[in-house]
Amino acid sequence: MTAPGTGRGIGSEERAAEITTTFGFPRDSFRILHVSTGNVCRSPITERLTRHFVTERLGVLGGSLIVESAGTWGHEGAPMEANAETVLADFGADAAGFTGRELLDEHVIRADLVLTATRDHRAQVISMGHSAGLRTFTLKEFTRLVNAIDPATLPSLDEGVVTRARALVRAAAALRGWLLAPTAEADEVYDPYGAPLTFFRSIGDEIHQALDPVVTALTGVAART
Repeated sequence: MTAPGTGRGIGSEERAAEITTTFGFPRDSFRILHVSTGNVCRSPITERLTRHFVTERLGVLGGSLIVESAGTWGHEGAPMEANAETVLADFGADAAGFTGRELLDEHVIRADLVLTATRDHRAQVISMGHSAGLRTFTLKEFTRLVNAIDPATLPSLDEGVVTRARALVRAAAALRGWLLAPTAEADEVYDPYGAPLTFFRSIGDEIHQALDPVVTALTGVAART
């Protein structure tokens, strides 16, 4: 495919931008999509904690940064698991109004960053196409890559959170082949569905530890101690 008036082919990132524009989603926003299986435990926790931590850092979750979730076998319209709500309450995050969603093509098309609970979820998202490979990571994989990026190389927040977030994803994708997980399990967040609250809380702690450096990198603001 050739870009009109340029005589050159359109790369994968440009094609993704073209598709997003075609679907009517503004390019002045940055969408984070969290993916798990049922979209009633892990991805709701991750979605709502991301929103909460960004709001803590920036004072508001503006319209330019959009955080959502879905499940590869999503329980469409289902409420969040009660234990997941309790975990969110532990962190002071809001679970109100959540309903489960099944992962659809349109969710992947409009996402600028897809963070999955496991490697299997990541593979499923990438298999859907839509030039998703360079913007899809497991949550823990993305954390590992973000921790290796010098914050000084990223645009300042004065240039906008969208500009900074896009640069962060590009930098992480460039590092992926160089910083491999020490073990296969290191990139997994295990499913607490049906487990007691103590296990949900341990998963919540894992997600919190993984999200903290990601939100710091996205916003340029460290968590309050």
